[in-house]
Amino acid sequence: MDERTREYLRGRFADYYRAAEIPLPPAANEREWGHIPWTPGSGTTMVRHQSQLDLGDIGEFLTRTAPRHVYFSAARYDDPGASTMGAKGWRGADLIFDLDADHLPSVDPAETSYKEMLAACKDALQRLLSFLEADFGFTDLRIVFSGGRGYHVHVRTDSIQSLDSDARGEIVDYVRGRDLDTDGLIRTASAGGATQRLLRTEGGWGRRVHDELRSLTTELRELPETDALDRLTSFDGIGEGRAETIFGALAANPQAIERGNMEAGGPGIRLLADALADRVVDKHAAPIDEPVTTDTHRLIRLPGSLHGGSGLVVTPIDRENLDSFEPLVDAVPERFTTQDIAIEVEEPTEVALGGDTIKLNPGVHSVPESVAVFLMTRGDAAKAPA
Repeated sequence: MDERTREYLRGRFADYYRAAEIPLPPAANEREWGHIPWTPGSGTTMVRHQSQLDLGDIGEFLTRTAPRHVYFSAARYDDPGASTMGAKGWRGADLIFDLDADHLPSVDPAETSYKEMLAACKDALQRLLSFLEADFGFTDLRIVFSGGRGYHVHVRTDSIQSLDSDARGEIVDYVRGRDLDTDGLIRTASAGGATQRLLRTEGGWGRRVHDELRSLTTELRELPETDALDRLTSFDGIGEGRAETIFGALAANPQAIERGNMEAGGPGIRLLADALADRVVDKHAAPIDEPVTTDTHRLIRLPGSLHGGSGLVVTPIDRENLDSFEPLVDAVPERFTTQDIAIEVEEPTEVALGGDTIKLNPGVHSVPESVAVFLMTRGDAAKAPA
C-alpha cells in the first residue's frame, strides 16, 4: 500500500471514529486493549498490553490514532496493562467463538465469491447458535459480524468465566462433533421387565441422530422394498441380511424407532445409528476456530470499530435480526456512502457491496467511497492522485 492510500484511509477512519458512538464491553477497564496502526510496508505491528487507563477515553483514542484494527481481551485482569501474561492477574474470560468463511470445509476460497463465503458462514453461525442456545442453554450471547470473513459470538455468562483451556476445548469438541460416540447417546431403561437401549431423544446430539433416523424411517417406508434394501445396504456395515432385518422391524414396529429404541431391528439398527451419526456431524457441526475459543487470553475485535481489511463495521447483531442481516449492506459505514472518489486498479475486479455489483477493468475509476475503501484496504486498489 502506498503512502497516499494509507494516509487517505487513516484520515477517513479518523472521520468515522469522530462521529461514531462505540459501546465498550463490560468491565472495559479490566481488559487488555490492542490495536494495529497504519504502518508502512506489508507487515503489521500489534500494539498490545495496554489498559483503558493507558489509552484514556477510548473514543478520543480512536479518533486521534485511527488504528487499522482494534481489539480488547476476552479476559479480565487485575492489571491488564502489565507487560507479561503472568503479571496481569487473570480473573476470568468470556467464551468466544469465531467462524471464518475461508476455513469452512464447504468453501473453496479460490472458487467462491466473498458474498457467497459470507452466506455459507452465516449458515454455520446458525448451527453454532443451535448448540449454544439449545444444548448449553446460554442466553447471554452477543453476535457480531467480524467485518471481515465471518462472525464472532461472545458468551458472558458468569458460569463460564473461570473455565480453563481444557474445559473450553471440551466445548469445542462437542460443537464440532469431534469423536462423537454413539454409545454415549444411548441410555438404558426398563420396560415390562426387559432392559431396552434408547437414544437420548430429549436433546443434544442424541436428538439430532434420532431426527435423522426418523427421517430415514419415513423415507424407507415409502420406497418399494427392493429400493429400501438397496438404500440400507449403502450404509457401511449393513449387508443384505441385516438390511432385511432392519426393514422388517421398521415396517412392523415404526413406533419403536419413534421412541428411539435401539433394540428393534437387532444389532443392525445400532450400526445404522453409527452411520447416521457421521452424517449428522457433517450436517450440523459448527466448524469454529478452535484456538480462539480455547485461548483464555484472546484479543477479539471491538464491535463498532472498522475492520482494516475491508473498511466494514464490526457489527453487533440482535438475535431477532440475524436472519435479515446482510453484511455487505448493513455493515457498510454510512460515513462512506456520500461521495465518489477516484481509485486506480491494476487487475480486473468485481465488488458486491451496498446492494450493487460493480465491475472494474484496470485503470482509474470514480466509484462510491465505500467500494473504494473496501478495495484499498484489501490491497486491490490505490488512491488516485487528486
